[in-house]
Order: sequence, then C-alpha cells, then structure tokens
Amino acid sequence: MTSKQVTAPTVKLNNGREMPVLGLGTWLSKEGEGVDALKAAIDAGYRHIDTAYFYQNEKEVGQAIREKIAEGVIRREDIFVTTKLWNTYHHPDHVQQAFEKSLENLDIEYIDLYLMHTPMGYRYKGWTPEDLMPYDLDGKLEFSDVDYVDTWKAMEQLLKTGKVKSLGVSNFNSEQITRLLSECEFKPVTNQVECSPGLNQRPLTAFCKEHDITLTAYSPLGRPNYYEKDPENVPKPALDDPRVAEMAKKYGKTPGQIILRYLIELGTIPIPKSSNVDRIRQNIDIFDFKLTEEEIKVMDGFHTGKRSVPFSLCLNNKYYPFNVEF
Repeated sequence: MTSKQVTAPTVKLNNGREMPVLGLGTWLSKEGEGVDALKAAIDAGYRHIDTAYFYQNEKEVGQAIREKIAEGVIRREDIFVTTKLWNTYHHPDHVQQAFEKSLENLDIEYIDLYLMHTPMGYRYKGWTPEDLMPYDLDGKLEFSDVDYVDTWKAMEQLLKTGKVKSLGVSNFNSEQITRLLSECEFKPVTNQVECSPGLNQRPLTAFCKEHDITLTAYSPLGRPNYYEKDPENVPKPALDDPRVAEMAKKYGKTPGQIILRYLIELGTIPIPKSSNVDRIRQNIDIFDFKLTEEEIKVMDGFHTGKRSVPFSLCLNNKYYPFNVEF
C-alpha cells in the first residue's frame, strides 16, 4: 500500500471557515491504538479529526496532534478538530464546564467545531465515565427535560470566548434544525448523522444544503461493529456487494473507497473510523476519480432507510429525532 500523502479538499462553512470534506472518526478508538492510528492518519494527510467527550479518548486525540505539531508535520491551524457535548450536560449550567473539560482533555489551544451530540438530554449525575449513561434501578435510561434550544443558546456563549470556532449539531432531524434556526443567533455549520449507502440521507442533505448547513456522515461504511445488536434491522452493507467490488476493480480502488467517493458526490462529509493503518490511508485516497451517473444509481439502490444506530434506548425521549421522515 502506498504511503503517499493525500490532501482532502475543503468546504466553506456558513461562518466562512473551511472544513476538510473527509475526516477520521475515532469512536471506539482507545488508548495507544488511538494515538498510533491518529498519527498515521495525520501522516497520510488527514486534517479533520472527529472525537467526542463520550468516546473517552479526547486525551489520546490531543496527544497525537501535539506530537505531530512538535515533529513539525503540522501546525495547529492546519488541523480541524471536532468534539461533542454529551447528553448528560444539556443543562445550560453544565455546558461551559463540559466544554472546558473537553478543551483540557485535548489540550490544543482551541476547538474548531463543538457539536451537540444529540437533541436528547439525559439526567445529570456527574463527571465520571460511569455517570454518562444514567440508568434507574430497573435498568432504564433516565432523561432530563432540558430543551435543546436552551442548550444551544448556552453553546452560543462559548463562541464569545474564542476557544471554539464553530458550532454544530448531531443526530438532529429537519424539524429540530428548523426550530433552532427560528430561535437562535448562530446557525449550526453542520449536522452530523449516520449516513451510508443503506441510509443515504438524500432528503436531509438537501434540506441542510438549502439552509447552508453541511451534513457530516458518521458510520459511512455501514458500521462493521454494530453498536446495537439487532440483526433484523442492520442494513446489508454495500461493502460486500459484488457490484461495488466490480466498480472497485474498474477504478483500482477498494469497495470502501467506492462508498466514500459516493458519499462525497452526494455532498456529505464522511468521517470513517479505522485503526488499521492501510485502511486509514485508503479511506482518504478517493479524490482522483469520480463515479458515473449509472454507478451513483447503483449505489442509491442500497438505500433502505434502516439505521445501524437507532438510539433505541431513547425511544421515549420527547426529543427523539427519528420519528419523522428526515
């Protein structure tokens, strides 16, 4: 496998800042594995890294970035780092503290993009890893009734500190975004949602585009290690389909590269997660070919609308986002 460095193009956000159109996801990347994978990613050309307080790996992400800055491979301003406000910290009184904890964990001067991880608040317990999923005695997840609009308004205050450059949302539906836009001062620059050939998010992408909001695609390859084990609802990944293998052969690429190229052509910003160095390099090497209209139609055919990450523990949350069409 080549170790050439690839530079992803950037997209201009609605606040004038630039974000690379492909990033590295880090969900389930832990400890040393995460640091090594990230350093390899930066060497391969990645300049967009996505983490979250909930992933409990912000320290590793920050360490890898600082080491690469120290080596002279990048400057801080070359790299775009996203992290997220977790659901237990939606109360306006907790937002700044949660942000400061992420900033301290990362230790990289400022955060490029801070997302609200979901529109759904959970009961606040505290700041230990055990407090992030507050279950009651019956094993049910406990919610808070904090309105995500109030959470967003508290996030907007962070912009005034200069320690965060852009704000966005994750797992929001079009109605929730519409409500934010009508009640808030700053519009989100992105909505990060599950998006793959099996759930291609065309309507939500078009809606976001209308409002000058980008759509960031998590689990773009169809989530090989499912977070929620529900084989009935797991979309059959395009990754294993012979038609995708045929396209891969035609372009001298892998099926994963074909899928990521498809999502780029839909106008989304994929953030594939991998700890495998060869795969990390492959995933960014998708800017030297384009799919034909016919091939895009084939890829569109994988769409089932089924989710790998349905947040099924949250079905009773009043802000559960997935009961509307998009």
